Amino acid sequence: MNNEDEFYDAVTGLDSDESCEGTSEASFKDAVVYDGAQKNNGAVPQENGIKKHRSSLPAPMFSRNDFSVWSILKKCIGLELSKITMPIVFNEPLSFLQRISEYMEHTYLIQKACSQSDSIERMQTIAAFAVSAVASQWDRTGKPFNPLLGETYELTREDQGFRLISEQVSHHPPISAFHTESLTGDFVFHGSIYPKLKFWGKSVEAEPKGTITLELHKHKEAYTWTNPFCCVHNIILGKLWIEQYGTVEIVNHSTGEKCVLNFKPCGMFGKELHRVEGYIQDKSKKKRCVIYGKWTECMWSVDPQVYEAHRKFDKKGTTDTRKQKQEETESVNEDADEMPEMYNFTNFAMTLNELVPGMEGVLAPTDCRLRPDIRAMENGNIDEASREKERLEEKQRAARKERAKDGEEWSTRWFQLGTNPYTGSQDWIYSGGYFDRKYTDCPDIY
Repeated sequence: MNNEDEFYDAVTGLDSDESCEGTSEASFKDAVVYDGAQKNNGAVPQENGIKKHRSSLPAPMFSRNDFSVWSILKKCIGLELSKITMPIVFNEPLSFLQRISEYMEHTYLIQKACSQSDSIERMQTIAAFAVSAVASQWDRTGKPFNPLLGETYELTREDQGFRLISEQVSHHPPISAFHTESLTGDFVFHGSIYPKLKFWGKSVEAEPKGTITLELHKHKEAYTWTNPFCCVHNIILGKLWIEQYGTVEIVNHSTGEKCVLNFKPCGMFGKELHRVEGYIQDKSKKKRCVIYGKWTECMWSVDPQVYEAHRKFDKKGTTDTRKQKQEETESVNEDADEMPEMYNFTNFAMTLNELVPGMEGVLAPTDCRLRPDIRAMENGNIDEASREKERLEEKQRAARKERAKDGEEWSTRWFQLGTNPYTGSQDWIYSGGYFDRKYTDCPDIY
């Protein structure tokens, strides 16, 4: 939609209490992180004893220029990639379990929804939170490490008011389960993700199968949704770029209200790149508001009639946009650029693998922070990281063969397979007890 700066009837941007009009894509990633910090009134961040979080990694990102991904993927067109071993240089120094925890980067949006009395306003804020969950993937072209079976990750952030536990509950297919709870009992956020990856010749597509559930205890409400598709383009030649596409439906199972978000594909000229458009309807299916924006910037809410009137006016005033389309196309298809120093991590992501003295005595022995291959890569030792990754995978294969020989089934530690009470679909449910710190029966996976 053109002339968005003149669209004054829009409600305040949904990603914060302050307008982000004029915020460029280049500044958004840091801007939202700082906004989240402002929501906590300058509280000192604390995570398992960490009083001040780091703002950079120990070593910069490795160059991938000397590696040919085509030599590995040329036989995999149309196939799922979960069983394909990629060179470690294409990874980023985080496990997929840690990547999942980035859902919580904008926890203040959940807290804002808890404080709102109107259900439509709550749905608007939850929609912004659902979009923010994919915002950190912008320009994140590195592949997270596949979690080992039984691997876990915990994250406690007193400054943001939550604690999280996740576990790799299945290896084939790879399924990651997570459970997040408010430190004040306001909400529970949980789900299980089964990322299916496929290679299509020039791109890799990720379908994040699995249901996400958010429960707001004060309002006795439960919301469920699934994430959009994610696609990394130009993996063979040119600049890597990411698009999100597909329809996301957020359902309030208590009120019957629904938010439908359409993550638009880039299109031929790149005009729709990063754009999201949708609406919120009440239980009688009446549209109450239209939501639009970019998942890399911010979201806006507006009355449906005002939105339609503006669209009609916008179409009448449209002139020749060939020059604009050409510029947008060039921005998408430009040549390979310089390698980012820190994997395009947000400030929040930069802290996820942080390990300080004393933490090892608190964490479960299966925690991602203790994985030697990820730690070696973060420290800049790519050869050691590769050796450790191969050793861990071989150890996992040997353990699986030993279980098969003895007729044993793998037993998950913190999650049990069950049924989502709101959707009726199969889901992995947290069985509790992790934060009691009794880890004597945890598997030896490292």
